[in-house]
Amino acid sequence: MSEQTTEAPSPAEVAARSERVTPRLRQHLPVTPLVRFGAFSEELRAEVLVKCEHQQRTGSFKARGALAKLLPLTDEQRARGVVTASTGNHALGVGNALAALGGRGIVYLPENASPSKVAALRRFGLEIRAEGTDSGVLEPKARAYAAEHGLTYVSPYNDLDIVAGQGTVGVEILEQLSGRALDAVVVAVGGGGLVSGVASVLKKHRPGIRVYGASPAGDAAMAASVEAGEIVQVDGRHTLSDGTAGSVEPGSITFGLCRDLVDDWVLVSEDAISAALRTVIDTEHQLVEGSAAMAFAAARARRTELEGQRVAIVSCGGNISSSTLVAALA
Repeated sequence: MSEQTTEAPSPAEVAARSERVTPRLRQHLPVTPLVRFGAFSEELRAEVLVKCEHQQRTGSFKARGALAKLLPLTDEQRARGVVTASTGNHALGVGNALAALGGRGIVYLPENASPSKVAALRRFGLEIRAEGTDSGVLEPKARAYAAEHGLTYVSPYNDLDIVAGQGTVGVEILEQLSGRALDAVVVAVGGGGLVSGVASVLKKHRPGIRVYGASPAGDAAMAASVEAGEIVQVDGRHTLSDGTAGSVEPGSITFGLCRDLVDDWVLVSEDAISAALRTVIDTEHQLVEGSAAMAFAAARARRTELEGQRVAIVSCGGNISSSTLVAALA
């Protein structure tokens, strides 16, 4: 049974775990491409390399962390059941891991979650409990239910195994660089699991790299917390970047990692997210979700300082509903 962790691991510990778990994840998940996006490279006057996690199984990097968390569990623990809270992508990752390894799952989901994600979760056979609209409120409910019933809680980000699983994105980026330098990386930030894992790995091997954390201007809980010096709750507004929406759980291990590893916080407007989404579709003909488009928008916002550099953008997911896409493109 998972208990809430308050002591933050060191970046070195996260990086070591990410490197150890990478071979195990590859038994179940593909290595996603790292490709040059020509239009963005030309616009930013930089070499823009995109880590295509929107092509990952389940359409998101979240498949990594969920699998890394469920792999060490016993068959009996998975059969008894796991519980999670998610805006959609993390729950899809849990469903995929259970499909691969066996077991049952319960997911606490906000009532306004993407209908396409809800439908996908039902196909995985997950039991869905829709309550409220803030994932930060759902996390304590899910954790309490797991504790009460002797089930394993699978946090979307506040867990060392989860963060290490997301860090395998960084392991792959380094392998795909084949020894080339990397000046900067841009990562979407919600609860901070992805940027904590990726930055821990990349800064271990490229100490001079600059890490940009991207969040929507109207819902930037981690950026606000780092600025305040403690985890704070924000009254987040609706955002196209639904994959990063919601509060940060009190005591989250990702707070200290984000504080120490993210060099620059980039808060992005909704118009900028929509514009970046349109550019990716028009120039690369690839479909990404709002949280991924936000990372592209953040790179645009820092184009002056990124000029002439080699920068990686983590395109974190591709799960966008047709109705959301139509609204974003209109």
